[in-house]
Formats: sequence, structure tokens, C-alpha cells
Amino acid sequence: MISIKDVEHVAKLARLELTEEEKEKFTKQLGAVLEYAQQMNEIDTTGVEPMAHAIPVVNVMREDVPEYRQTKEELMANAPVEENGFFRVPKIN
Repeated sequence: MISIKDVEHVAKLARLELTEEEKEKFTKQLGAVLEYAQQMNEIDTTGVEPMAHAIPVVNVMREDVPEYRQTKEELMANAPVEENGFFRVPKIN
């Protein structure tokens, strides 16, 4: 069972200021969550494979097919400065 001291500790770690009413409320709520988690631990999962999703997830992807390719000359036409078939850029110090 969780105590008010436990809730105060968690609140301190989360840098939360709680009123006395909130401490009591959260003690009950967090206790209920932990009780449910304990019930889940008691379930026999023998033979059940671990999974990341409850339902199968499949990516739908189209075929990666290029539709138009520019020539090197077309690409170099956009270069402000070209040198030996390459873009010329300022030197970085």
C-alpha cells in the first residue's frame, strides 16, 4: 500500500506542491493504479509472445521509382560559380 509520504516524495521529485487534500486524493489514486498493476502481474502469460502493438502494424509504402532525372548540366546551370564540374563554395575557416 502506498502512503502519503510516498506521494510527498514523488511530488518533491516532480517539483509539485500539493495541498493536503491533493495528497490524500493522489494517495488513493496511485494506490489503485499500483493495485491494478499487481493484478496484471498475477496473470499467467505462459506461451504468450511479447509484442509492441496489440494489432499488427504494417507500413504502406509505394515503390521508390524516379520519375525525372536532371542532367548534370541542368543542375550546374543553377550554380553561381562552377569549377571543374563542381559547385564552388566559399572557404570555411
